[in-house]
Amino acid sequence: MAAASARPASPRRCRGAGTAAAREEAGGPGRAGPRRFGGGDAAAWGRGAMCTSRLFTLVLVVQPPRVLLGMKKRGFGAGLWNGFGGKVQPGESIEEAARRELLEESGLTVDTLQKMGQITFEFVGNTELMEVHIFRADHFHGEPTESDEMRPQWFQLDEVPFNHMWADDIYWFPLLLQKKLFRGYFKFQGQDTILEHTLKEVEEV
Repeated sequence: MAAASARPASPRRCRGAGTAAAREEAGGPGRAGPRRFGGGDAAAWGRGAMCTSRLFTLVLVVQPPRVLLGMKKRGFGAGLWNGFGGKVQPGESIEEAARRELLEESGLTVDTLQKMGQITFEFVGNTELMEVHIFRADHFHGEPTESDEMRPQWFQLDEVPFNHMWADDIYWFPLLLQKKLFRGYFKFQGQDTILEHTLKEVEEV
Protein backbone atom coordinates (compact mmCIF):
# COMPACT_ATOMS: atom_id res chain seq x y z
CA MET A 1 0.00 0.00 0.00
CA ALA A 2 1.07 3.59 -0.57
CA ALA A 3 2.69 5.56 1.95
CA ALA A 4 -2.64 14.52 2.00
CA SER A 5 -4.12 17.09 0.15
CA ALA A 6 -4.19 15.87 -3.38
CA ARG A 7 -6.90 15.96 -6.00
CA PRO A 8 -10.07 14.93 -4.15
CA ALA A 9 -12.57 12.91 -6.15
CA SER A 10 -16.33 13.20 -5.85
CA PRO A 11 -17.79 12.24 -2.48
CA ARG A 12 -19.11 8.71 -2.22
CA ARG A 13 -20.81 6.73 0.52
CA CYS A 14 -18.47 4.74 2.74
CA ARG A 15 -19.26 1.03 2.58
CA GLY A 16 -21.41 0.01 5.51
CA ALA A 17 -21.18 3.44 7.11
CA GLY A 18 -24.82 3.42 8.15
CA THR A 19 -25.01 -0.16 9.36
CA ALA A 20 -25.02 -1.38 12.94
CA ALA A 21 -21.75 -3.22 12.28
CA ALA A 22 -20.06 -0.08 11.03
CA ARG A 23 -21.33 1.90 14.01
CA GLU A 24 -19.90 -0.73 16.34
CA GLU A 25 -16.55 -0.71 14.50
CA ALA A 26 -16.29 3.06 14.61
CA GLY A 27 -17.73 3.47 18.09
CA GLY A 28 -16.82 1.98 21.42
CA PRO A 29 -15.78 3.71 24.65
CA GLY A 30 -15.04 7.36 24.05
CA ARG A 31 -15.68 7.06 20.30
CA ALA A 32 -18.94 8.59 19.14
CA GLY A 33 -19.95 7.07 15.82
CA PRO A 34 -20.83 10.27 13.92
CA ARG A 35 -17.65 12.03 15.05
CA ARG A 36 -15.46 9.10 14.07
CA PHE A 37 -16.95 9.18 10.58
CA GLY A 38 -16.34 12.85 10.05
CA GLY A 39 -18.93 14.71 12.10
CA GLY A 40 -22.63 15.40 11.69
CA ASP A 41 -25.69 14.46 13.68
CA ALA A 42 -27.08 11.04 14.46
CA ALA A 43 -29.59 11.26 11.62
CA ALA A 44 -26.82 11.88 9.11
CA TRP A 45 -24.86 9.01 10.61
CA GLY A 46 -27.81 6.68 10.15
CA ARG A 47 -27.97 7.58 6.46
CA GLY A 48 -24.30 6.64 6.07
CA ALA A 49 -21.20 8.81 6.07
CA MET A 50 -20.00 10.33 2.82
CA CYS A 51 -16.39 9.72 1.82
CA THR A 52 -14.00 11.66 -0.35
CA SER A 53 -11.00 10.01 -1.98
CA ARG A 54 -7.41 11.09 -2.57
CA LEU A 55 -5.10 9.85 -5.31
CA PHE A 56 -1.90 7.97 -4.50
CA THR A 57 0.67 6.04 -6.52
CA LEU A 58 2.73 2.92 -5.86
CA VAL A 59 5.58 1.62 -8.04
CA LEU A 60 7.11 -1.86 -7.85
CA VAL A 61 10.47 -2.29 -9.56
CA VAL A 62 10.71 -5.89 -10.75
CA GLN A 63 13.85 -7.51 -12.11
CA PRO A 64 13.22 -11.28 -12.01
CA PRO A 65 14.14 -13.16 -9.94
CA ARG A 66 14.03 -10.19 -7.58
CA VAL A 67 11.92 -7.18 -6.63
CA LEU A 68 12.95 -3.88 -5.09
CA LEU A 69 11.13 -2.83 -1.91
CA GLY A 70 11.70 0.03 0.49
CA MET A 71 11.58 0.05 4.29
CA LYS A 72 9.38 3.00 5.28
CA LYS A 73 11.41 5.00 7.79
CA ARG A 74 8.81 7.48 9.01
CA GLY A 75 5.19 8.53 8.73
CA PHE A 76 2.27 6.41 7.55
CA GLY A 77 3.29 2.75 7.36
CA ALA A 78 6.66 3.24 9.07
CA GLY A 79 8.44 -0.03 9.79
CA LEU A 80 6.90 -1.86 6.82
CA TRP A 81 8.37 -2.88 3.47
CA ASN A 82 6.52 -1.36 0.55
CA GLY A 83 6.80 -0.18 -3.02
CA PHE A 84 7.65 3.45 -3.77
CA GLY A 85 4.95 6.07 -4.03
CA GLY A 86 2.84 8.73 -2.42
CA LYS A 87 0.34 11.49 -3.01
CA VAL A 88 -0.57 12.94 -6.40
CA GLN A 89 0.05 16.66 -6.09
CA PRO A 90 -2.14 19.36 -7.69
CA GLY A 91 -1.24 19.81 -11.37
CA GLU A 92 0.36 16.37 -11.70
CA SER A 93 -0.91 13.45 -13.70
CA ILE A 94 -0.98 10.11 -11.87
CA GLU A 95 1.98 8.81 -13.89
CA GLU A 96 3.98 12.00 -13.31
CA ALA A 97 3.43 11.57 -9.58
CA ALA A 98 4.53 7.94 -9.76
CA ARG A 99 7.78 8.88 -11.51
CA ARG A 100 8.47 11.74 -9.08
CA GLU A 101 7.87 9.61 -5.98
CA LEU A 102 10.04 6.78 -7.31
CA LEU A 103 12.91 9.21 -7.92
CA GLU A 104 12.52 10.94 -4.55
CA GLU A 105 12.32 7.72 -2.54
CA SER A 106 14.75 5.43 -4.40
CA GLY A 107 16.90 7.60 -6.69
CA LEU A 108 15.70 5.67 -9.76
CA THR A 109 14.21 6.86 -13.02
CA VAL A 110 12.29 4.77 -15.54
CA ASP A 111 11.46 5.05 -19.23
CA THR A 112 8.25 3.05 -19.00
CA LEU A 113 5.69 2.40 -16.28
CA GLN A 114 3.08 -0.33 -16.70
CA LYS A 115 -0.23 0.44 -15.01
CA MET A 116 -1.15 -2.84 -13.28
CA GLY A 117 -3.89 -2.10 -10.80
CA GLN A 118 -6.09 0.25 -8.83
CA ILE A 119 -7.09 -0.35 -5.22
CA THR A 120 -9.34 1.72 -2.97
CA PHE A 121 -8.52 1.59 0.73
CA GLU A 122 -10.95 2.51 3.50
CA PHE A 123 -9.92 2.87 7.14
CA VAL A 124 -12.61 2.63 9.80
CA GLY A 125 -13.15 6.05 11.36
CA ASN A 126 -11.69 7.97 8.42
CA THR A 127 -13.98 9.38 5.73
CA GLU A 128 -11.11 9.90 3.29
CA LEU A 129 -10.55 6.93 1.00
CA MET A 130 -7.15 6.21 -0.56
CA GLU A 131 -7.34 5.52 -4.29
CA VAL A 132 -4.00 3.90 -5.08
CA HIS A 133 -2.77 3.46 -8.66
CA ILE A 134 -0.20 0.67 -8.87
CA PHE A 135 2.56 0.49 -11.48
CA ARG A 136 5.26 -1.98 -12.42
CA ALA A 137 8.70 -1.02 -13.78
CA ASP A 138 10.88 -3.70 -15.37
CA HIS A 139 13.75 -1.43 -16.41
CA PHE A 140 15.31 1.52 -14.62
CA HIS A 141 18.23 3.93 -14.57
CA GLY A 142 20.47 4.60 -11.60
CA GLU A 143 21.29 2.77 -8.39
CA PRO A 144 18.80 2.33 -5.53
CA THR A 145 19.69 4.97 -2.95
CA GLU A 146 18.40 5.44 0.57
CA SER A 147 16.30 8.55 1.12
CA ASP A 148 14.77 10.27 4.14
CA GLU A 149 11.61 8.24 3.53
CA MET A 150 12.76 4.82 2.36
CA ARG A 151 15.64 2.33 2.56
CA PRO A 152 15.65 0.24 -0.66
CA GLN A 153 16.53 -3.45 -0.67
CA TRP A 154 16.30 -6.21 -3.26
CA PHE A 155 14.37 -9.38 -2.36
CA GLN A 156 14.21 -12.69 -4.20
CA LEU A 157 10.67 -13.27 -5.46
CA ASP A 158 10.32 -16.34 -3.25
CA GLU A 159 11.47 -14.37 -0.19
CA VAL A 160 9.15 -11.34 -0.29
CA PRO A 161 8.68 -10.34 3.40
CA PHE A 162 4.88 -10.38 3.50
CA ASN A 163 4.92 -10.69 7.32
CA HIS A 164 6.47 -7.22 7.44
CA MET A 165 4.31 -5.58 4.76
CA TRP A 166 0.79 -4.24 4.58
CA ALA A 167 -1.72 -7.06 5.05
CA ASP A 168 -3.30 -6.52 1.61
CA ASP A 169 -0.04 -6.98 -0.32
CA ILE A 170 -0.13 -10.76 -0.23
CA TYR A 171 -3.48 -10.70 -2.10
CA TRP A 172 -2.54 -8.61 -5.14
CA PHE A 173 1.26 -8.92 -5.29
CA PRO A 174 1.14 -12.27 -7.15
CA LEU A 175 -1.12 -10.72 -9.81
CA LEU A 176 1.36 -7.90 -10.40
CA LEU A 177 4.26 -10.35 -10.66
CA GLN A 178 2.27 -12.35 -13.25
CA LYS A 179 1.51 -9.12 -15.15
CA LYS A 180 -2.22 -9.50 -14.58
CA LEU A 181 -4.36 -6.37 -14.30
CA PHE A 182 -6.57 -5.95 -11.25
CA ARG A 183 -8.95 -3.74 -9.29
CA GLY A 184 -9.70 -4.06 -5.61
CA TYR A 185 -11.10 -2.65 -2.39
CA PHE A 186 -9.78 -3.22 1.15
CA LYS A 187 -11.35 -2.02 4.37
CA PHE A 188 -8.97 -1.84 7.34
CA GLN A 189 -9.43 -1.61 11.08
CA GLY A 190 -6.24 0.17 12.08
CA GLN A 191 -3.21 -0.72 9.99
CA ASP A 192 -3.21 -4.49 10.59
CA THR A 193 -6.72 -5.93 10.26
CA ILE A 194 -8.62 -6.37 6.98
CA LEU A 195 -12.36 -6.35 7.69
CA GLU A 196 -13.47 -6.97 4.11
CA HIS A 197 -12.06 -6.91 0.62
CA THR A 198 -12.74 -7.53 -3.03
CA LEU A 199 -10.15 -8.19 -5.72
CA LYS A 200 -10.63 -9.19 -9.34
CA GLU A 201 -8.67 -9.45 -12.55
CA VAL A 202 -9.75 -6.97 -15.23
CA GLU A 203 -9.08 -6.31 -18.90
CA GLU A 204 -7.90 -2.74 -18.36
CA VAL A 205 -7.19 -0.25 -15.56
